Amino acid sequence: MSTLVAAAPGVFWRETKAEFLKAARMPMFAIPTVLLPVGFYTLFAVGMGRGDHSTVTQMLATFGVYAVMGPALFGFGANVASERESGQLELKRLSPMPTGAHIVGKLMATMAFSAIAIALIYAVAAMVGVKLSATQWALMASTQITAVIPFALIGLGVGYRMGSKSAVAIVNVLFLGMAVMGGLWIPLALMPEAIQTIAWVLPSYHLGELALMAVGRSEIAYFWLHAGPLALLSLAAAVFAWTGQQRHAA
Repeated sequence: MSTLVAAAPGVFWRETKAEFLKAARMPMFAIPTVLLPVGFYTLFAVGMGRGDHSTVTQMLATFGVYAVMGPALFGFGANVASERESGQLELKRLSPMPTGAHIVGKLMATMAFSAIAIALIYAVAAMVGVKLSATQWALMASTQITAVIPFALIGLGVGYRMGSKSAVAIVNVLFLGMAVMGGLWIPLALMPEAIQTIAWVLPSYHLGELALMAVGRSEIAYFWLHAGPLALLSLAAAVFAWTGQQRHAA
């Protein structure tokens, strides 16, 4: 037992490395999740903003949240469903590795891909003249990286319940739906009232608002108005993921 505990850090590191390399060798995962967000940001914010730094800065905050959604939803939703169908999850569950090492490794790899996607968006923003203080950059980056967690939990719940083909379809709907209705592409104020109401039950909306607060584009006084619902939605996502895991383990 003591030997297993001593070896645990190495196991977590190897799982993280294996998950990162596996994803990096899959162009259908790596290219869309890393390059599409910066492409969309360049098109929407830079192309349509036409030098308007206010618009470019606002979309930098929301598109950073969008950038982490892809790796989290697809990395956990589609990949976990595929691993479950192929028997890889069962093999890992029966192995002597520490409990949760596979999930932690996948989460760390997802955060690494998200960080790369965000860094590319930041580079474009800096090139077009976005100026933020070091504190604002740090707060925005930490908010966006933390955004991986609720989306990963949602993806995990889908992956444990659905077949690989169904999971891909559902994750695509969730990915695009939460991006659009969460106000990450277009400000929510320009959306129909029905979508503005739906947004309150979407983690993408609250995370986008928190990222906007980090760059001074939204009132910090409304912090708990978004942090509170986000915490509840994350808890619901955790329950969704846990019950899916229990269903798989049964």
